[in-house]
Amino acid sequence: MSQSNAVDGGYGWIIVLASYGVFLEDFISNSRISGGTSLDFALIGGLSASQALVISPLITMIHRRFGLKATMALGVLFETTALLGASWSTRVWQLYLSQGVCFGWGLGLQYLSTTFIIPHWFSKKRSLAAGITTAGTGTGGLIYSLATHAMLDRFGSGWSYRILAIIQFVVNTICVLLLRDRMEKPRSERKKATFRLSLCKRYETWLFIGWSFFSVMGFMVIWYSLATYSRSIGLSASQGSIVTAVMNVGQILGRPAVGYFSDVVGRINMTTFATFTSGLLCLLLWVFAKTYSALLCFALFAGILFGTFWTVSRS
Repeated sequence: MSQSNAVDGGYGWIIVLASYGVFLEDFISNSRISGGTSLDFALIGGLSASQALVISPLITMIHRRFGLKATMALGVLFETTALLGASWSTRVWQLYLSQGVCFGWGLGLQYLSTTFIIPHWFSKKRSLAAGITTAGTGTGGLIYSLATHAMLDRFGSGWSYRILAIIQFVVNTICVLLLRDRMEKPRSERKKATFRLSLCKRYETWLFIGWSFFSVMGFMVIWYSLATYSRSIGLSASQGSIVTAVMNVGQILGRPAVGYFSDVVGRINMTTFATFTSGLLCLLLWVFAKTYSALLCFALFAGILFGTFWTVSRS
């Protein structure tokens, strides 16, 4: 295992994205955003994640031409602008543009620029390293979900968004300055990005894309809707935020474990087990989770297994 001097700043956006589930519940309960329905607010969260991946070819070109730090710095600016714009949004279309589109571009510029860094710093135990790295999502998500709920009660959604904008700007700026790409070459030696169309003819490529699509879609649905679902079965807003926090605790425990067992038994074997078990949990536990304790159990197991994609795809 080689010594790593890299600091992963890409997961700051996922932590901020995690807090949107708390905002989602607040938007539905209150009427600060005019013209918005529950479907609109849920769609905005999904739009953020989709935009981050849709612009990946553009991000690759920017990265190749201007380098890692410049690409991520642009992402930090997009995120800050998006969160500040969302804090002053009063209509749903404004939230679509800020929290949905602009924030999604910031997500992609930061996250997709860092996905390859961790494996370059390790010659062994790459899945474990990726699991430990992605466990930061759970740690930050735990803090952010509880803190956001407290800020919403005290300051309202506007100032809560502004506080998050300041925090993510400061933290991610520090990460960008400290981030180091082991394999980065001088600008004069960089090659143009190529796309191999022959890969589209291989069934393995489409199996991976299909698994990625359904895995991430399921994860995002759970992440965004768990707090709202808590309210739908009669739980309080405070209990809903605790459910989200427990899911983040599951990520802290689960992602290093998934990474470790991926190295031991193989990534495909671990991924198959985690995906199959996740489906059973949704069918046999979430469907029947009508009490606070049952939902806490589901949230814990969901946090442990549902984010497998983020661990194995980075290793």
